[in-house]
Amino acid sequence: MMAPPVKTGPRYNQLITVPKVRVIDENGENLGVMYTREAIEQANEVGLDLVEVSPNADPPVCKFLDVGKFRYEAQKKANLARKSQKTQEIKEIKMRPNIDDHDYDTKMR
Repeated sequence: MMAPPVKTGPRYNQLITVPKVRVIDENGENLGVMYTREAIEQANEVGLDLVEVSPNADPPVCKFLDVGKFRYEAQKKANLARKSQKTQEIKEIKMRPNIDDHDYDTKMR
């Protein structure tokens, strides 16, 4: 008996648990606040999924999107951000107690 896999990414369709959501259609137009069940039905009529894009808003903002495409674009954006970020490397050296001043200066350079 294994535990179910942890879902990552945005909630969509039946995974949205709040009763009312603010809905934005596929063209970016605001359809207003409606019940989640109605919004899922409207998204199915268009052939898309209802995806929660802003879960912390009151009520949460959901959009008519293709979930697979949305996840793919988010993954590409994360990979690009990770590729362009700078990392700093710290160089380490070993120092012994009876090292001479000149040797110390050489290693510090």
